Amino acid sequence: MATTLFVLLIIFLLLNVPLAISVAFASIVALLVADMNGFIAVQRMVTGLDTFSLMAIPLFMIAGKIMEKGGISKRLIDLAASMVGSLTGGFAIVAVLATMFFSAISGSGPATVVAIGSIMVPAMVKAGYDLRFSLALIASAGTIGVIIPPSIPFITYGITANVSIGDLFLAGIFPGIIMGISLMIYSYFVSKKRGYKGGEKFSFPVLVQRFKEAFLGLLMPFIILGGIYGGIFTPTESGAVACVYGLIISLFVYRSMKVSDLKATFNEAGLLSAMVLFIIGTANLMSWILTTEQVPAKVSSIVGDFTGSQLVLLLIIAAIFLFVGTFLELNAAIILLVPILLPILGAFDVDLIHFGIIMVVNLAIGLLTPPLGVNLFVAKSLADVSFNSIVKAAIPFLIVLIINLLLFILIPQISTALL
Repeated sequence: MATTLFVLLIIFLLLNVPLAISVAFASIVALLVADMNGFIAVQRMVTGLDTFSLMAIPLFMIAGKIMEKGGISKRLIDLAASMVGSLTGGFAIVAVLATMFFSAISGSGPATVVAIGSIMVPAMVKAGYDLRFSLALIASAGTIGVIIPPSIPFITYGITANVSIGDLFLAGIFPGIIMGISLMIYSYFVSKKRGYKGGEKFSFPVLVQRFKEAFLGLLMPFIILGGIYGGIFTPTESGAVACVYGLIISLFVYRSMKVSDLKATFNEAGLLSAMVLFIIGTANLMSWILTTEQVPAKVSSIVGDFTGSQLVLLLIIAAIFLFVGTFLELNAAIILLVPILLPILGAFDVDLIHFGIIMVVNLAIGLLTPPLGVNLFVAKSLADVSFNSIVKAAIPFLIVLIINLLLFILIPQISTALL
């Protein structure tokens, strides 16, 4: 049954059938070939989605859309500009810093690319920056959107691996900051070489004023983490808190959003949520089939015989993830692979929180690698350039992120320092 499943899945993906449909069809056909009731597929998909914790995904999708349309991103960009805009390559550094700020609100890589890129890319081009460099930078910085909490993939991983989502949120803070700083440093040297200059001069009164304007947006991640660790609400309930908070400041404080805008905002968030949850449901079906066929145990045995070192194991898994991330959606990859890897990780005594950071960072790099490369496609939608030119411009950023990944593997304390 597992062989039939894998063969059909590869065929469907090569035919460019959407991922969720490919997984569903391959799984159903595999069940029928094994002479099992096809209704099991529906049962397993519904069971996979019948988890209270998954409510956090549509809630954070809604919160991210509200923040995006409520003028939060513009205020965050202005704050970043007043902080670092005067430096060499100031516009590029502002783009990364603003992305880090917005990542602490959205929980989604593509949403971060749209919210920041739609403002920063035209500004960078107007200031003389190369368009392809600008798009590649925004797409690369967008990967931080799923690392700095709140993070939708961390929620998916926490549910699948049965570990604390709150701990994963805390563990993602330092890796996300390091990734952002690394991209800023690279952007600085490229800008120095190409003559990309900064924007406005530094002014402390302006910085204070813009901090006041952006303060309410910046406050959200502190409310979420503080509420979770203060025992006020659960990680799932924090999504609802984020929605209500976003509505209040967008409608009544900033007044940059109208009640009439809510229908379109909810529709967009609903479509995105449906896509992600459909993928998770079908992935859960496939995971059940693989578990029934004892694929995880067999893989664990093979890998255990192949390596005797925890570090070597993590490096091998990282290499596999870099490949898998090129064609599998991030949340689907987590649902499919974590059940297979848990026995192996247990045998090698791998910290599941540390591994969660490695896995999500690893698969987030997949947002920057074709053929899937969601961040690249989103960035391309911001300007009329060829997809291949953005891919080429993104290669140096990709190398920077892979170096970051190796750093997180070699130094677990980066992820666990706040736990």
